[in-house]
Amino acid sequence: MTRREFLRTGATSTAILFAAPAWCAEDQKAPPIDAEVLAAAQDRIERYRKAGAVIRVEDTKGELLSGVKVAFEQTRHDFLFGCNLFLFARCGDPDQEQEYRRRFAALFNYCTLGFYWAAYESERDKPAYDYTDQVLAWTITQGIACKGHPLVWDHPAGSPHWLPDDPAEIAKLVTGRVQEIVSRYHGRIDIWDVVNEATHLPDGVNKTKMAVWGAAMGPVPYLAEPLRIARGANPEATLLVNDYRTDSPYYQILARQREQGRLLMDAVGIQSHMHQGPWPLHKVHEVCETYARLGLPIHFTETTILSGAREKSGGIWGVTTPEGEEAQAQLAANFYTALFAHPAVQALTWWDFSDYHAWQRAPAGLVRSDMSPKPVYDRLRSLIKGQWWTRAGGYTDTQGKLELRGFYGQYRISAELSSTRKTVSEVKLQRGSPNQFTIKL
Repeated sequence: MTRREFLRTGATSTAILFAAPAWCAEDQKAPPIDAEVLAAAQDRIERYRKAGAVIRVEDTKGELLSGVKVAFEQTRHDFLFGCNLFLFARCGDPDQEQEYRRRFAALFNYCTLGFYWAAYESERDKPAYDYTDQVLAWTITQGIACKGHPLVWDHPAGSPHWLPDDPAEIAKLVTGRVQEIVSRYHGRIDIWDVVNEATHLPDGVNKTKMAVWGAAMGPVPYLAEPLRIARGANPEATLLVNDYRTDSPYYQILARQREQGRLLMDAVGIQSHMHQGPWPLHKVHEVCETYARLGLPIHFTETTILSGAREKSGGIWGVTTPEGEEAQAQLAANFYTALFAHPAVQALTWWDFSDYHAWQRAPAGLVRSDMSPKPVYDRLRSLIKGQWWTRAGGYTDTQGKLELRGFYGQYRISAELSSTRKTVSEVKLQRGSPNQFTIKL
């Protein structure tokens, strides 16, 4: 869904579009409790994620046909359910590599590919394009949309050792990197986390050359200039900024960018790492309500819920446990349900798919290190490809039509009058469309 389409849905009313965020309100309503968020979720999912469809069946002369058997089967979600794909071709064991790919493709229609500058171009002028091309060759065959992450970041992972000291030279290199990469992958990667964690800059958390350059610019220009460059390189791309802060600093940076011109990105990226414990659902709801006021769709870009406990201080994690896995499955199902029920949310990305070489070595994977599925994998699959997946059908009435309802996305319609009169059509059930499909038989 584009920004324009998002605004047409009325997902957030224009009256409150630029209202103050929740933490600034003097007399805000009490947030809903978790049970209330879940209780309202099914009605909200029905309202915001589904639409009616009318299928009409005609013969070659345009005459309406009654009594035709019609199947309406979903083939892809409009909503982006994803995960980073950082382990692709890196599992070591060929059988585990095959299992990693099989399970990934069975669940997700979306993935994140790494473009961390320090590793992606560890030697100047030698970016890792060959590896990215290899990954894309596979994702295209699987129908998995890709996002690149990140292009600009002040963290050591985003600041290669060979960067010069001169800020003007860094600016030229950043411009060239953003322009070249976004242009090169136009049509294969059309979603980008352009700038990552700009809230670091005012506090000087990272002491890298990128951080010094960014701090001298200030967080608003630091966001705006790479976004402008990326937009020129791919006018059709979906551009994001991304941050782990969900409180005032992140919102205020975005609000200041809007005040100084306009929001150049197409969606707000929000991280939801839960290494310190699961988010209450009322927090999930409040974050969505707050950032929806910016008038943009929301992408939850990095989600972790652990299935093991901290072993020692300093980020040392224990292995996954049966008890932790059961808790992870329930918490993840609730989290996904709350987000899928919110009209502002457009995408949800898990981080990482497997415990094997996971971020911080924490047991956050949907599958274990040997690629066997945890309960959370099966639980999410039962939602994404089960409860939230449309398989419907019936027979056309005397007017040659069949009315159905389904989740937004791609569908295959098959119509059959007899063993010799069959046809199949591919259609898209879209938000804001009449969704009337005529099948010739």
